[in-house]
Amino acid sequence: MDQARIRVWRTGHTDVVRVSGTLDHAASRRLRLVVSSRLDAGRGQVIVDVSRLRVLDTASVDVLLGAAGEAERRGRTMRLVGASGPVLDVLAATGAAARLGVYDEPRAAGAAEEAPAPRAGHSLFGPELNRMLLDLSRLPSSDPRRRALQQEVVERALPHARRLAHRFVGLGEPIEDLEQVAALGLIKAVRGYDPQIGTDFSAYAAPTIIGELKRHFRDKGWAVRVPRRAQDVQLQIGRAHAHLAQRLARTPTVADLAAHLQVAEDEITATLAVASAYRPLSLFAPSGGEGEVALVDRLGEPDPDLELADIRESIEPLLHHLRPRDRKIVILRFFGNMTQQQIGTELGISQMHVSRLLRGALQELRRRLPVGDSRSASA
Repeated sequence: MDQARIRVWRTGHTDVVRVSGTLDHAASRRLRLVVSSRLDAGRGQVIVDVSRLRVLDTASVDVLLGAAGEAERRGRTMRLVGASGPVLDVLAATGAAARLGVYDEPRAAGAAEEAPAPRAGHSLFGPELNRMLLDLSRLPSSDPRRRALQQEVVERALPHARRLAHRFVGLGEPIEDLEQVAALGLIKAVRGYDPQIGTDFSAYAAPTIIGELKRHFRDKGWAVRVPRRAQDVQLQIGRAHAHLAQRLARTPTVADLAAHLQVAEDEITATLAVASAYRPLSLFAPSGGEGEVALVDRLGEPDPDLELADIRESIEPLLHHLRPRDRKIVILRFFGNMTQQQIGTELGISQMHVSRLLRGALQELRRRLPVGDSRSASA
């Protein structure tokens, strides 16, 4: 569920980000993007006000620590204020309270009048790239200098694109993959940017790169590919579940969710079934119980006898075409698992005689088997 509400305003040289409601893993991703955008704007400090936050899960703590680490790498600070009750308990239990500045002297985050943060004139990629892109737009497509200049622009902007990719660290995808996706988004932005419009390259490139990263999570992040419709309905179910649970004072049923979202109950059931397809449980993860047996150890193995079932069913009626003694030898050998020596003792004949009779019986069975089923056990 993603039930957090996030508001941002500026007071002095500080951006204040107020979070209220429920901060789960999905909502914490939105919060990290908001914090990163404030850091991009060149603010010295970002205050995250959690005084109105009711619920905070441990997955969100990891995301908050990642955002604080990003701020530190940029030479800035991010800290939490207003933590109390269950939220403070979670932060203290995970050891994140001190690292996030929860115990520092709280700043009056809400003292200033809440107002939307003004748009900053900070350029994420720098003014030099704007000039290079303007020169690039003036070169004809046949000019050999165009390719070299385009490559130089991409190389200069690549570190900034990678920084955007690091906003999504900890969300289940390797950083190497995220950096590659960000690089592709940067190339797309360089090729599609038109400096004649007068917009700063940052205003065009950053949304393009972030959009490419989000598209990667939507289309490639699922371990098992599910239809886009199922992904959309899953997000709606997450939001509706919390809303209905509060309104109905109980866990909503499939019928409740279907009526609220105005979709068929079968679609709700199918969507809930594929919800675990994004990150399914590893086959090597312990499945619980005595001995902590892994799931892979509970899987069956190919049964070689099962592959011969068709042949055995085909051979059985053909046995009636053999002479009684030959039929008994075949049955004792392949169904009774007796050796030729044991069969000879049973029938009162030599082992060599048994071998000759068995070989002749098998040749007769192969001759009578339909084409394609001529495989048979050997003596």
